[in-house]
Amino acid sequence: MNKIETLPGLRPGVARREVWAWAMYDFANSGYTTVVITAIFNAYFVAVIAGGAAWGTFAWTAALAVSYAAILLTAPFVGAWADTHGAKKRLLALTTAGCVLGTAGLALAGPGAIGVAIGFLVLSNYCFGTGENLIAAFLPELADDDSLGKVSGWGWSLGYLGGLTSLGACLAYIAWAEPQGHAAADYVPVTMLITALLFAVASVPTFLLLRERKTARATAPIPVWARVAGTLRQLRGSGPYRDMRRFMVCVVFYQAGIQAVIALAAIYAVEAMGFTTRETIGLIFVVNITAALGAFGFGYWQDRIGHRRAIAFTLAGWIVMILLAWAATRPPLFWLAANIAGLCLGASQSASRALVGYLAPPDRHGEFFGLWGLAVKLSSILGPLTYGAVTWLSGGDHRLAILITGSYFVVGLVILAGVDAERGHRSAQA
Repeated sequence: MNKIETLPGLRPGVARREVWAWAMYDFANSGYTTVVITAIFNAYFVAVIAGGAAWGTFAWTAALAVSYAAILLTAPFVGAWADTHGAKKRLLALTTAGCVLGTAGLALAGPGAIGVAIGFLVLSNYCFGTGENLIAAFLPELADDDSLGKVSGWGWSLGYLGGLTSLGACLAYIAWAEPQGHAAADYVPVTMLITALLFAVASVPTFLLLRERKTARATAPIPVWARVAGTLRQLRGSGPYRDMRRFMVCVVFYQAGIQAVIALAAIYAVEAMGFTTRETIGLIFVVNITAALGAFGFGYWQDRIGHRRAIAFTLAGWIVMILLAWAATRPPLFWLAANIAGLCLGASQSASRALVGYLAPPDRHGEFFGLWGLAVKLSSILGPLTYGAVTWLSGGDHRLAILITGSYFVVGLVILAGVDAERGHRSAQA
């Protein structure tokens, strides 16, 4: 056997550099979520583009909901088409271009330009989410069954470092721009161009080194809609994919809480804790470090203790974090809550991707990660909209909003108890 085949944790024929190239896509795309969704553009949208209006937070969450709804409706079909045509990499290139161009387009959104901001936000976020599903579908082709958590953790941890790189570059520019007398309407558009450029450059290794192992089928493939319909039938009742189905329902609930935190953390820091833009960016910067540590370290632990138990542990951590953030009135306690969120974020996202890979049939990775994407994007509608609606109806009570949103973690933990990962893996392999 050659050296490539004996690398621990990787499937035969998978080179170390190919896994690095796969993980580099996490590095590349994480700048988008960190800068646009979590740290800078979301607060800018509410405070500057919407002019601080009471409906600003709801408008932000509604725009995200539209993009997530589009992913929800298309994800399983995109994944099934990629499987039958051997086209994961081609579709990934298309969605990457869409996200990069959409992010650059956000630079055109100045004060009052609601339509421009929402249009480019929907485009970029749809392409980001679809690409996220496609890159995840390569995981079971690279890692063996006993190392899915570890390899997934490599990607997520490198991803948070990518988020730090983009955020650090933006923070450096803001630190220069503010003393020059530039306002947010001047420097935030430039940070969008920085983020788009870094995404494009950092994703190059993925397209140069990552292999498309599946080819288009020689015989006429089953229509995509029929293939997806058949899988959905098998997810019902006591079918072979019942554990996958239960886990997808679990994902909808606990990811609703996670997506609310990702989308609204900066807004909560500003509105509930009184943080400045620079303080908020500094907080997100530190949280990305703890998230990288959580993803990297937890991946190894997950393979030892089992996927379900690992996810349950992170959900308990999320519940603790929500209670601390709700109770925090001074920065030290909120910083503690934020760093617990970072550890749990890295661990739970990595663990979720690994468990989907463990439960997916070998010839349906794209389709099943499309279903995972469907569940995540449904939660991405549910969680932020719940938070936005509560703040709107309560007259801006962000503490009440985060407490109610946190209940999704409790429901997810209860549903997770019924998932049998080993039974689901046996069914998928059969």
